[in-house]
Amino acid sequence: MSVFLTIERAEAPAGHEPSRVPLVDADGQITIDPWWGTIQPQRLHPGIPTWGELEVIAHIEAGGRLIDTRLPEYASASGTIPGSLVLPWETITDHLEVFDPASVTVLFCNGPQCAATPRAVGRLLDAGVEPESLAYYRGGIQDWVGLGLPTAPVSGG
Repeated sequence: MSVFLTIERAEAPAGHEPSRVPLVDADGQITIDPWWGTIQPQRLHPGIPTWGELEVIAHIEAGGRLIDTRLPEYASASGTIPGSLVLPWETITDHLEVFDPASVTVLFCNGPQCAATPRAVGRLLDAGVEPESLAYYRGGIQDWVGLGLPTAPVSGG
């Protein structure tokens, strides 16, 4: 006997205007809006690992590079992971000099329903960046903020 389960995302409340960035109120309560975007895969490429927060923190502590692939208006609205360079997915291949084939660069965006990092990775691979020099933080800024980890204002990119 086979059991089939259909899973669909619930619909947003009528008149809801989705917010791509987590919102933190005066009491520190965080609102993460699930009503935008399309759920992205856990693994983007066989040669690119998907990392969680502990791996990202260890990478930061080791002096590794992180790239926030969100558009500047979203990165500026919520801040970014400390030490991150904001290079929007649309223009990421204009900055190939920041990718060192001898070290891993972690890319992230808004979170599991954001397509910015998957798009950036596709462009980088098409431009010849080796997958082994990349890692994907799928949780992105939503999971980072949702876990109470610090953000930093966006500086020039």
